[in-house]
Amino acid sequence: MKIYTKTGDKGTTGLIGGTRVPKHHLRIEAYGTVDELNSYIGLIRDQQIDPEYKHILKEIQDRLFTVGALLASDPEKSKMKVPDLNEADISLLEKQMDLMNEELPELRNFILPGGHTIVSYCHLARCVCRRAERLSVQLAEESVMNELVLKYLNRLSDYLFVLSRKVAADLNAEEYIWVPRTNS
Repeated sequence: MKIYTKTGDKGTTGLIGGTRVPKHHLRIEAYGTVDELNSYIGLIRDQQIDPEYKHILKEIQDRLFTVGALLASDPEKSKMKVPDLNEADISLLEKQMDLMNEELPELRNFILPGGHTIVSYCHLARCVCRRAERLSVQLAEESVMNELVLKYLNRLSDYLFVLSRKVAADLNAEEYIWVPRTNS
């Protein structure tokens, strides 16, 4: 199979279902951002972190391919069976956050990204996840969408934040607390 098809040379791409849309279409922006997120999660997974985190991140990457397929499908024309996303996927994220939070100090302030490269990668992934969520919310306003996509992306950004804190704790990296400057 050739990787290039030449069908996108004029600035359009095909959705699952055959509909052609401009490459700047909101649906393409949404699943392209999910793809970007998946790459950042791969970067985190490639670091020296707890093997359990790597296992969960691999599961997340798999679910993000599902999310991408759901976003890449024309809801009116696609007859293709797309892998499913379900409540158990969201529950897994919540369970993992609860486990990590049990070992973390209570959060009382905003945290500035940084403290260690791996922590920063987690924050980058969180920001990209939030962008994917915003684009997907916008898409849901104009098209039919599986509501679990929005819920999953929302919970995943929370998971990535908690993971950043847990990785910082595991590495004994300093958490930088945001202290707002006051006019004095």
